[in-house]
This record gives sequence, structure tokens and C-alpha cells, in this order.
Amino acid sequence: MSTPARRGRPGYDLESLLQVAVKLFNERGYDGTSMEDLSRKLGITKSAIYHHVPSKEELLRLAVDRALNGLFAVAAETESFEGRAIEKLEHLVRGSVLVLVDQLPFVTLLLRVRGNTKVERAALARRREFDRLVTELVKQAEAEGDVRPDIDPAVTARLLYGMVNSLIEWYRPRRGSAGTELADAVCKIAFDGLRTQQGS
Repeated sequence: MSTPARRGRPGYDLESLLQVAVKLFNERGYDGTSMEDLSRKLGITKSAIYHHVPSKEELLRLAVDRALNGLFAVAAETESFEGRAIEKLEHLVRGSVLVLVDQLPFVTLLLRVRGNTKVERAALARRREFDRLVTELVKQAEAEGDVRPDIDPAVTARLLYGMVNSLIEWYRPRRGSAGTELADAVCKIAFDGLRTQQGS
């Protein structure tokens, strides 16, 4: 879970610090961003940053955990969701799009980690766990006759989330636009192609 915000210098608590750090990590790369860069961007000293977090890696952990916790919260909801596996899968995809829209900078950072640090490796392990959950739902939906059986379930899962994850490259929130519209579009394109005639 995220660490509660502590007040530091005026105008900067842990949350605002984290927002700026994630923006810099996405612009320059995690490895390409130093605590010095962060202190300059914030206009505060490095010691003021260390009042909130012990290291740059802790900022990364807080950021990727926010994205992952959002996705796993949707997965937990999906488990208690009544209905067939195809409906659960659609609920999971729809919820994942909404997490991405709501936490776009954090999900963007999560999808760019490469496993160079302990935090990144832990994040990648949790992403693989999430991928397994998706693949299992695809398998169940296939067994129930609702998903076309001519594509490997792991491939279907990767293609589904490849489409969801690609949103970070082009989606930009606009005033008045709703994430639900985007989620509807993704689900319409994905599930119209996935469903068997029987599952329609």
C-alpha cells in the first residue's frame, strides 16, 4: 500500500513529490533521472526530498505499486463478479482501461520498467502474475465455448493487453472526455473479434 503523505516544505508533500518524480522518470527514464534533477525541478534541496523518502528507488516503488495495486483491485473485483468467464474477462479489461486513464503517468512508468533494479524486478513479477490471471480467464471462457478456440489463450491474453497497454503511447485526457468511452471502444473492438458465434 502507498505510504501516507507527510508534510514537508510548504507546497510539497509526498503526493506532490511523487507526481513530479513520475513525470521526470517518464520524460528522462528512471536511470536518467537523479535526485539532483528532482530537487532542481521541485526547487527544494535533496535533504527536503529525503524527509519524505529514503531513496529514488522508493519513489519508483511507490509509483509502480500504485499502478499495480489499481490493476489487482480490478482483478479482485472480477473474481467476485457473477457471470461467465467472458463477462469477467470483459469486466477486467474495462476496469484496466479505467485504471490506466485514472493513473496514466503511473501506468506509463510501470509499462516502461525493464528489470534493472530490485523494485523493477518485483514489478515485473507482479505483472507476470496479472498476465497469468488474464490467461486463466481466457482459458475458462474458451472452455465455456464463448471464446474462439483457434488462438492460444496466452496469445489472446497478450493481444488483449497489448491493445490496452498501447493506450499509454497515444491517449491524452481531454476536458469533458470520459474514460468509460475509451473502455467501451476497447471492449467493442476486442470482444467482437474474440467471441464465438455461440457466445455472441
